Amino acid sequence: QLQLVESGGGLVQPGRSLRLSCAASGFTLNSYAIGWFRQAPGKERERVSCISGSGGSTNYADSVKGRFTISRDNAKNTVYIQMNSLKPEDTAVYYCAAILACSAPTTTILFTSWGQGTQVTVSS
Repeated sequence: QLQLVESGGGLVQPGRSLRLSCAASGFTLNSYAIGWFRQAPGKERERVSCISGSGGSTNYADSVKGRFTISRDNAKNTVYIQMNSLKPEDTAVYYCAAILACSAPTTTILFTSWGQGTQVTVSS
């Protein structure tokens, strides 16, 4: 069974950090580009970051560039996103997905965690 599971969210104060994990099972994660997305109530889904299947290419939304870092550990079949200097506007449900390519002009989702995600709340 192909599966992606997000974890690592929580409640943090502004300026603090979290690391989210996207763990894969049933397939080899390094065969796919993996994107991190977030969605907050009343807002559209936003692609936060993406890492290529090889791990050699990454990109970030302007809203998080310089604060977030995406990486992958092929031995653990897991993609991470390190989130530093968190702001209240980062509050959202974060989820990961295997996508066609990070560099494509549009995001084509191949498969996701099917609605689970992990909640990140940034508040004082």
